[in-house]
Amino acid sequence: MTSDFLTVPGGRIYYEIRGTGPLLLISQSGEGDAGRSVDLVDRLQDAYTVITYDRRGLSRSTIDDPDAGVSVRQHADDVHRLLAHLTDQPVLMLGQSLGASIGLHLAVEHPGQLSLLIAHEPVSPWLLPAAERDRHRAELAELRALYLDEGLAAAFEEVPRVLGITKDAEPGLTPQPMDARRRANFDFFLRHDFTAVIEDELDFPGCPAPILPAAGLTTPHSVFDHKCAVALAELLGTELVRLPGGHNGNTSHPRAYAARLREVLGATAGAR
Repeated sequence: MTSDFLTVPGGRIYYEIRGTGPLLLISQSGEGDAGRSVDLVDRLQDAYTVITYDRRGLSRSTIDDPDAGVSVRQHADDVHRLLAHLTDQPVLMLGQSLGASIGLHLAVEHPGQLSLLIAHEPVSPWLLPAAERDRHRAELAELRALYLDEGLAAAFEEVPRVLGITKDAEPGLTPQPMDARRRANFDFFLRHDFTAVIEDELDFPGCPAPILPAAGLTTPHSVFDHKCAVALAELLGTELVRLPGGHNGNTSHPRAYAARLREVLGATAGAR
């Protein structure tokens, strides 16, 4: 593994690179930093050079003015600058939840950097019809307010319901303790990234970058992120790819997820 930092406008991004083969960037969801998807990366690095990173404001990545917040577009600009720093060729990208929303911005604004985006349940209410969009933005705002008023324990009671996170998981996963760093990451995610998702907009009449919308096999169809994946598939006129686990299948079911991801990437490469 190699690791380094990249200075970007208003901050500094930490990233890690593992493996050999075509470049695959994983943009993680929630409070996840470069190490959150380690079990998945371990099962991909024999076939892909996997790039993971700490999103702006998380773990080792810094933001010059945390109180100023961040936008999804700014997160995407960070990824754009990271990829431009690492390669002049298009790369594969797996975007999870907020990472998928970031990927959609990158696909529209810098399509030449992506050979394929797998967008797993983007948290992008702008994809939904107006009434649903407003309702789910309000739902996210209420969850953020609950966190600010009552703390992390109260928010944890609601986050799985709102995002459709299921409790089942494969055995033998790398422990991810709720230490001080992870609590700080959750604070930034709920305090700032929730606002970024609520306020996010993207003009998406079409996209020159190839995109595969994806959803978890066990994600409830009633939650907004699953609806966003379905709406994206309809917008693009393509099938929805089903991946093992639920909204966090990449971390809860890394063995099955990696195997299915290899199938999808292999089939896509054969079709190009």
